[in-house]
Amino acid sequence: MKEFLTRVFTGVVFVLLVMGSVVWSPWAFFILMGIFAFLALMEFIRLFPAEPRLKGTPIYYFLGVALYVIVGLIGMNVLDFSRLFFVLLGFFILIATELFRQPKPSWMQIAAGFTAFIYIALPFGMMNSLFGLQNGNISFPWVLIALFVLVWANDVFAYLTGMTLGKHKLYPKLSPNKTWEGSIGGFIFTLVFAWLFSLVATCLDTTHWLWLGLIISISANIGDLAESMLKRNAGVKDSGTLFPGHGGVLDRFDAVIFATPFVFFYLYTL
Repeated sequence: MKEFLTRVFTGVVFVLLVMGSVVWSPWAFFILMGIFAFLALMEFIRLFPAEPRLKGTPIYYFLGVALYVIVGLIGMNVLDFSRLFFVLLGFFILIATELFRQPKPSWMQIAAGFTAFIYIALPFGMMNSLFGLQNGNISFPWVLIALFVLVWANDVFAYLTGMTLGKHKLYPKLSPNKTWEGSIGGFIFTLVFAWLFSLVATCLDTTHWLWLGLIISISANIGDLAESMLKRNAGVKDSGTLFPGHGGVLDRFDAVIFATPFVFFYLYTL
């Protein structure tokens, strides 16, 4: 019971923190996601199966945060898109830096950094674009809110449905508690919440909201399994301990960071 209450309290605080930053201002969200992106980079690099494993090389964190800042500010229309070329320069700086690492340089370390940038820094930065991206009269802060709400709805109702009806394992090698029944339940309720968004947020029509629900539910499930694979390879239960009862930043954002690029590119096709 105590563990359940801890999970509920932590979850409520987390939701209020994220939604509060969205309502407050794009800059509040930008700063908050920047903090989470940095912490997620730390967790990921610590878990990445490189030999020898990275132990806080500053250049990895500096370039990861720089990528987040550049992508985020481009998405907020503060920087021109051409500034993205600095990201490419950063990748080559990382390779050059690795040449002087002791006791010996390794391409596995470079792979760890590149993967962290693509998997962590880039999606976190792209979240900010949902404030500034413009296409006709679409109001994208609504979509930013929906991104989190639909991911949470998928997660919560997949858990509840799986707990009550789950019999057939979805992917026991990576996540033994997930079931097909739970995933289907999460998918259905995600579509229901997407339909509810269409009633209050007319910036997108019902069809587009339902497509977003479909995209988010599928990609969120894959993102959750992807992080499970990372943790299995590292031999740990949670990516960190920042959120009592929930684990680390990656445990809380695994589905969101995987869904963000798909939502972003879907909106660009409108």
